[in-house]
Amino acid sequence: MELDISKIKQVRLKESQYFAEDSPKNQIYLHHTAGNGNAEAVSRYWNGTSDRVATAFVVGQDGLIVQCFSSKHWAWHLGISKSEFKGQGAPYQNLDKTSVGIEVCNWGYLKEKDGKFYNYVGARVPESMVTTLDAPYKGFKHWYKYTDAQIESTRQLVVYLCKTYGIPNEYREQIFSLDKEAFMGTPGIYTHNSVRKDKSDIYPCPRMIEMLKSL
Repeated sequence: MELDISKIKQVRLKESQYFAEDSPKNQIYLHHTAGNGNAEAVSRYWNGTSDRVATAFVVGQDGLIVQCFSSKHWAWHLGISKSEFKGQGAPYQNLDKTSVGIEVCNWGYLKEKDGKFYNYVGARVPESMVTTLDAPYKGFKHWYKYTDAQIESTRQLVVYLCKTYGIPNEYREQIFSLDKEAFMGTPGIYTHNSVRKDKSDIYPCPRMIEMLKSL
């Protein structure tokens, strides 16, 4: 099933919240918000900040895709320092400007206590919303579940963006750890982990990986 762009909800940011200048795109970065499942609320929150940190798209827990600004434009979403480029042996370049960011609404890692699961703000999470990995990832084995609706909407959006900008859609095994090719600006699909060792979005959910491999 292809993306019906008429179903993307427009919850646009003020122009002071992003950079309204066209730029070529050769990478896609997948993030998760470390917050609740309401995609519209994410855009409204960004509209109240002053740091121009945002992504073009947010995918809610119900699968709703919210667009915050044109994918031709850009905002800060990676937070990579020049020293991190140097550490990878790559020349500095503004990857925020040449990539499209997608945020998936998700709480991220979970902690287990007495058989119950809690997110990082201490709220209990129902077992139906827990994904348990075979091995810990960045110190955590339990994670908030990416819903089927989110994964399908993310698939449709990634396919659309790859076609629109000519971005290769081959799955890269390295996307959950630092990847020099990401720093070099090599076209492709990446995660925030590809350029930030202190990040854990998105996590290696088997169902999300299966989707990315199917592209």
